[in-house]
Amino acid sequence: MPTLDRSRLQAPPRRLSAPSDSETEPTRGWLPSGLRVYAVGDIHGRLDLLQVIVERIRADAETRSEDDVCRVVFLGDYIDRGPHSKGVIDYLMADPLPDFETVFLRGNHESTMLQFLDDISTGPGWLTYGGVNTLLSYGLRPPVTVPPGLRLTAVQRQLRVALPPAHRAFLCAMPAYALIGTYLFVHAGIRPGVALECQRDDDMVWIRDEFLRSTLDHGVVVVHGHTIAMQADSLPNRIGIDTGAYATGRLTAVVLEGTSRRFLDTAP
Repeated sequence: MPTLDRSRLQAPPRRLSAPSDSETEPTRGWLPSGLRVYAVGDIHGRLDLLQVIVERIRADAETRSEDDVCRVVFLGDYIDRGPHSKGVIDYLMADPLPDFETVFLRGNHESTMLQFLDDISTGPGWLTYGGVNTLLSYGLRPPVTVPPGLRLTAVQRQLRVALPPAHRAFLCAMPAYALIGTYLFVHAGIRPGVALECQRDDDMVWIRDEFLRSTLDHGVVVVHGHTIAMQADSLPNRIGIDTGAYATGRLTAVVLEGTSRRFLDTAP
């Protein structure tokens, strides 16, 4: 199988075209011949669903031509909310698709947990939006005998000890985006009207409404998660694949090849 240039996946994207100032028919997604890309939405601690979607991706990839290359891009939010955050990280680090080029992008939940390790002010928000489940998956319980003013400090100290150094390094190394063909893969989206080379990591990890409402041509088709929809959003300028796996039991992946797009999920 041909060797891919992994460095290009995580290098800053070259400007393809400036975003337009008016609503136009957006750029059509395109991948070079001989390349198939799978992108997987928000996992949120659902190791069971991750294992199913990996098996479905593996089975789907058997339909490719012998010389075709497959890549898989995970769009972030591996942790929180579901019961097996630690198990998800262990599974992904074990390279469950060894014949694929693999890219792991950073989500807002990973960003928040990493911030909490150094700044307890992010703790209340993180714990409210699923962080408690991540603590439990690492064998921790928020202490109840510690005075409330010291409780976050105690949790932070415990997590620093319980989080394996390899897990922290894995999470810290994740980029905010990957550019493949005319698809830009990010966790949340991009800021409309801003050139690609000027996009901020925070927007790519956190943005929501302004991006979702935009019908502008971004110069690329943006593949993202972050915002839950009952089914995948397949629009001219973006593809959204967060189908709320932790609550719905449906983890979704998009399959991109040439100019085509189709979807796999964990629904029975």
